[in-house]
Amino acid sequence: MQNSPNAHVHVIVGAGPIGAGTARQLAAAGHRVKIVTRSGSGPSHDCIELVRADAADQALLASIAEGAHAIYNCANPQYHQWATDWPPLAASLLGAAEAASARLITMSNLYMYAPDSSPMRAGDPMDPPSKKGAIRAAMWSVALAAHEAGRVRVAEVRASDFFGPGLGENGHFGDRVLPKLLAGKSASFIGSSDVTHSWSYVDDVCATLVIAGTDDRALGRVWHVPTLEPMTVQELADEISRAEGHGAAKVSQIPRVALKAAGLFSKVIRELDEIRYQFTAPFVLDGTETTAVFGLEPTPLAEQIDATIASYQPGHASVGTAT
Repeated sequence: MQNSPNAHVHVIVGAGPIGAGTARQLAAAGHRVKIVTRSGSGPSHDCIELVRADAADQALLASIAEGAHAIYNCANPQYHQWATDWPPLAASLLGAAEAASARLITMSNLYMYAPDSSPMRAGDPMDPPSKKGAIRAAMWSVALAAHEAGRVRVAEVRASDFFGPGLGENGHFGDRVLPKLLAGKSASFIGSSDVTHSWSYVDDVCATLVIAGTDDRALGRVWHVPTLEPMTVQELADEISRAEGHGAAKVSQIPRVALKAAGLFSKVIRELDEIRYQFTAPFVLDGTETTAVFGLEPTPLAEQIDATIASYQPGHASVGTAT
């Protein structure tokens, strides 16, 4: 595939569903992409180069990104390692972007907002109710300060919980749940199944990152992913179940005591209790400003569900979760 006349080099750290999807969208637009992971994994494409490297090595990352237009932080440390892994990794990406004169585009979430602030808007103040939220808030504060000091250009994209193909074991509607719903079996979830929640579609997340990395209007601030109206876990599960010819989905709640008990044996599960509040009260993202400025609309629900179901069909290529 030939590069477009306005093509740039883009460096993406992480090859999970968001990193890989963003790489594909950039490549489809004719850009050259380097995906950096410790394993050297990622999607196969003529315009995508897979680089095996530790992104926490700032000097190495800066050399990989030399001449690049943008670096994208799509990394995803294990939940129980956020406190140790995120600070040095975020510092490395920021420093590498500055050294390479590349803009830094960070994929983030909604953890830094107060728990009672729905609908959450991109201009809302940060008031994190958790340790993870505080880590994310600090990352953005440091990056924005560097931007305002003129050292580097940055932007941050925030999404709610992901929905769509390739989530693996990490998504609430990933491998632990989708096969059960598709088979008409019962599925269990954290928190209440009848509380409204925003679900950001993976392709829309990637499209927002591409805009943030290629449109100068995005720089220096936060953008929320355009996301459909919120749905309860039960409502979304019902839509998936009915699309496969079943009736209403059989949904149950994982008792908090069971979650705590499982956390005694799993560091990752232990960390889930801290973000359980997101499923005990409305957790709603407002991405309408992104739509108004850039014209990016959320993908219709039927298309989201069709693509997600198709990803579980035999022979469908899965998306990795490498970082």
